[in-house]
Amino acid sequence: MQPSYAKIDFKAESLTTLMVQAARIRDGQWGKTVTYSRKVFVPLTNMCRDTCAYCTFVKHPESPEATILRPEQVLRIAREGQEKGCKELLFSLGEKPEQRYIQARRALQALGYERMTDYLRDMCALVLRETTLLPHVNAGTLSDEEIDILRPVSASMGMMLETISRRLTKKGQAHFACPDKVPVQRLRTLRRAGEKSVPFTTGLLIGIGETFEERVEALHAINASHREYGHLQEVIIQNFQRKPDIEMANHPEPALDDMLRTIAVARIILDPAISLQAPPNLSERHIDYLQAGINDWGGISPVTIDFINPQHAWPQIEMLAKSSASAGFKLQERLTVYPAFQRQRETFLNKDLADRVSNIARADGLARDQRVKVA
Repeated sequence: MQPSYAKIDFKAESLTTLMVQAARIRDGQWGKTVTYSRKVFVPLTNMCRDTCAYCTFVKHPESPEATILRPEQVLRIAREGQEKGCKELLFSLGEKPEQRYIQARRALQALGYERMTDYLRDMCALVLRETTLLPHVNAGTLSDEEIDILRPVSASMGMMLETISRRLTKKGQAHFACPDKVPVQRLRTLRRAGEKSVPFTTGLLIGIGETFEERVEALHAINASHREYGHLQEVIIQNFQRKPDIEMANHPEPALDDMLRTIAVARIILDPAISLQAPPNLSERHIDYLQAGINDWGGISPVTIDFINPQHAWPQIEMLAKSSASAGFKLQERLTVYPAFQRQRETFLNKDLADRVSNIARADGLARDQRVKVA
């Protein structure tokens, strides 16, 4: 059967029409519930072999701010998150800095490792052993072998596709000289995660120089991967934000209508069972996103900042619950493993992680359906 969106001109269609259709799809699948994950963020390393023109997280190894967190630092942050009621620990880190910089290799060797992925695996195991938190890893592009070693110690994984535009890898563009941002490499990781049945998160970063048509193409690529493997828990639509210390400091940010159109198109194109997320701290008018079809606010931390966008504070969960209610939605907490994937535990989780997810869900009243826990 031909998809219902096949005859829609997403660029020419009125924004109102697209938002109405997207909201109808969302309501049919998710109802008037908008979820979030209470998490703590651990920036395992801010060194990276990529030098994206919009990134403020990454520090050159010669910078005094460049670091790899030691195990005791990881554990301190994790325990603070646990004390504040977090259920998820998100490891964010630069991609393979040891492959580009001798300083990063030496820092890893001082910790007893040759490869960042191996250190990440052991830090996930440490968190599982010493806390009640569920690790989620954002490690960027991964080989089959790297996914294999991370899968037993991470409840879920993620990697933003961002874009499939090869133009952006050319000189003067956002992804120039970024080997991990070559679209084919990102798509291979997406496919590998599917082949290995990893509960996975991906998404788009809009406003970095891509065209609207390229966004639509990227959404189709994401959905095609999910149709083949069924592994995508959520897709994030994230808007570029200017920062004073980046190459793109004067690059225009996407307008609200641009964000709303992209969210609505994503909801129409993607399988309705894929959760659609947009970060609430990157727009003062984030509540409008609900009318465009999102059903999730993503990770919100009562402990740590947004290390990727440090100038944008997380909203207080209680205030987000009130503003969501004003738009007709009930805010509910969820785990990093979505209910549908919990129900398919034999496929998507090993036994130890599946048991831990179930125990946390029972202990905290997080039911194994989409109606979980009111904030």
